[in-house]
Amino acid sequence: MGDAVVAQVAVDQTAFHFDKPYTYYLPNELATAQPGCRVIVPFGSGNRKRLGVILSIDKTNSISGLKPVIEVIDQTPLFTGEMLELACWLREHTFCTYFDAYKTMLPAGINIRLVPTYVISENTSLEDIEKLSGDMRRAAEILYNSSCAIERRKLLNMMGLTEESNILERLAKKGIIKRADKAVQRVGDAIVKMVRLADPEMDLTGYKITPKQQLVIDLLTQTGSASAKEACYFTGVTAAVLKGLEKKGILEYFEQEDFRTPYNIENVKEDVQNIVLTDEQQRAFDALYAKYRENAGSAALLYGLTGSGKTQVYLKLANEVVKSGRGVIVMVPEIALTPQTIALFHKYFGNKVAVFHSAMSLGQRMDEFKRIRNKDALIAVGTRSAVFAPFEDIGLIVIDEEHEHTYKSEMSPRYHARDVARFRCAAHKALLVLSSATPSIESYSAAKAGKYTLCCLHERYGKSVLPQVITVDMRQELASGNSGLLSRLMVESIDEVLSHGQQVILLLNRRGHNTYISCPLCGYVATCPNCSITLTYHSANGRMMCHYCGYSQEALTICPGCKNPRMRYSGIGTQKLESELKALFPEAKILRMDSDSTFSRSAYEEKFKAFENREYDILIGTQMVAKGLNFPNVTLVGVLGADQAMFSDDYRSFERAYSLLTQVVGRSGRGDKPGIAIIQTINPDSSLIKLAAEQNYEAFYNMEILSRKAMIFPPFCELVMVGFVSSFRNAAENGSKTFFDLVITKLNNEYSDVKLIILGPCPATVLKVSNKYRYRMLIKCRNNSRFRQLIKDVMFEFSECPESRNVSVFVDVNPEGII
Repeated sequence: MGDAVVAQVAVDQTAFHFDKPYTYYLPNELATAQPGCRVIVPFGSGNRKRLGVILSIDKTNSISGLKPVIEVIDQTPLFTGEMLELACWLREHTFCTYFDAYKTMLPAGINIRLVPTYVISENTSLEDIEKLSGDMRRAAEILYNSSCAIERRKLLNMMGLTEESNILERLAKKGIIKRADKAVQRVGDAIVKMVRLADPEMDLTGYKITPKQQLVIDLLTQTGSASAKEACYFTGVTAAVLKGLEKKGILEYFEQEDFRTPYNIENVKEDVQNIVLTDEQQRAFDALYAKYRENAGSAALLYGLTGSGKTQVYLKLANEVVKSGRGVIVMVPEIALTPQTIALFHKYFGNKVAVFHSAMSLGQRMDEFKRIRNKDALIAVGTRSAVFAPFEDIGLIVIDEEHEHTYKSEMSPRYHARDVARFRCAAHKALLVLSSATPSIESYSAAKAGKYTLCCLHERYGKSVLPQVITVDMRQELASGNSGLLSRLMVESIDEVLSHGQQVILLLNRRGHNTYISCPLCGYVATCPNCSITLTYHSANGRMMCHYCGYSQEALTICPGCKNPRMRYSGIGTQKLESELKALFPEAKILRMDSDSTFSRSAYEEKFKAFENREYDILIGTQMVAKGLNFPNVTLVGVLGADQAMFSDDYRSFERAYSLLTQVVGRSGRGDKPGIAIIQTINPDSSLIKLAAEQNYEAFYNMEILSRKAMIFPPFCELVMVGFVSSFRNAAENGSKTFFDLVITKLNNEYSDVKLIILGPCPATVLKVSNKYRYRMLIKCRNNSRFRQLIKDVMFEFSECPESRNVSVFVDVNPEGII
């Protein structure tokens, strides 16, 4: 035979150690398929249908032993060449499968799933069916008499059977029926029925036109087209009037895709050219623009005080990139920051802005993805997932508040948005700008080493100045008889600020009312039955809740151990702070912002907008109120429990504590009114708290980098965590030990050239979560190809060991948390 077309295909639902390109041949009718197209292929000994993505196309003289591609889903490639390369990079560097990477790149709504579906086998006769009995016979008869395949769930429902029934699987095993799974997209396109005049030049003389029909004709003459719903709404007619015009040949229906935009996009209100930069900002802009024009795929760190105007710099930079027709990606760390950033970019760029974040509906995410593919949008604003925006030509990627841990994915693929952005900028010869008032130690170290261009802003933008920072020793407050959550100075300052019509932000990085419920007599502590963690009391619903798995139960009034009727509720959270504030300031309007109060899709935007519009006087919340928000009327910021972030068993704890304090202090005095920040602490002499109060990042960095170097933590190594999870503690523990032994064996033999420091294995700080036991092993290493091959080999050998049963293993490179 002549040259046949074959495809290298990545197949879904393969284990990591079996994940590789598989070769299939393309039948003549599918031979036009291209790399990046999704396909359906037969896989395994049972030839079960699986989803796949074509990685490459080639030709061969023989297709002997090869299976055919069954169906090509996409007429044009869904993945560009760069995205295919990115998937390979993610697989290599994050130890995920090809399909883990592909699914992460796509909005959930556009992903395809195979729905279990059955059809009667070709060789099945009525005689074969008559030999069956009961439900098996009924199922076979339904399929025999059906003109098409039937979904498993629908078929079982027709027979009054539950999902747990296995009769269809038993029939398939007998060969009476067979699987014929179909590919279904999770969300369909939003199609709107439209109307227009069949011929705008048509002479309507001689037609009998009613007054209502004339209204429709006049509307369509003026607008050209309208949705059927709009035509009825604006003319006051019913759908029957439209149908009457269609029968006369005057009007015609057609379908049009309607993009579901997540925000109301207004017309451009202002020109970016109107943004006036200070001399310092202009120098930073000039340096960044020069790097962009080099077209070399470089990176820069834009470091500046809180309120120093970093946003104005990259706004003007984005404008220059958009003018050249190239795409811009702007990432923010939290959904809470998205509305303000989107509003800012909409103000200058209008409907050229697309939005990406997890609180959007599946349909909205899919449509924003398509707007970029169609080049209707040139700017993508969003959280971590925005880094995968499908621009064909990227010119600029900005990561705002680049130090935030939310840029690291905790699910496979466990990527950091900064690393993906570096890859994409190199591929597109684009500029990456990392922006922060408290850069990560790794980023600042890279900038000082010359790997990034360093641009600094040392002065606040406009007329605002840094707030006065006052530290209050809460030990002295308690000694003087004040056992409340708020110091006397804090109460007096809140009262003073409110009397002038100004606003307050209070940070307490613990949600709930009380964080610990115990019995003072027998020592009983209320813990989650599914997790190794105490339950938190929530006054809003009167329940004790687990912040790990979501378990809840009614609050205890009697000890279940000794029947003591006086339980002790200890610890503080945002709900308790809210209660105390209401008692102290009954006239004040108080807004609480934490994950308990902002769970709906629009809650973040609505609440921040209300506070911005001065509908509330005091905003209290967890860390989401500390980051990147700009409220000019806020002149007092208070931090409660400033010490708690400093004392976790994580090498990043000081960095996070410094960042949180610096960021929240920076929310005060951002307008033309001077601001105050009050930090309540039991460690007023802590060098970290002093440096955060001074906003002296350089001194903090110099202190922290010495500690990292002494302990050999990033940036002086890369840290890899291998996790072991099982429903059985012994299995998780034994699995971790076996994995460790395999690593040591290989280091003593074929991988003797690889140098590592291994910590563990040991139980995770929270041993059990959702009834799964967790063990950890930490590896300090150089994450090069040789090290990665070592881990891959060990994972493959481990999968064949008896100790791997009931144990799932994951690898997390440079995890944000190691507890």
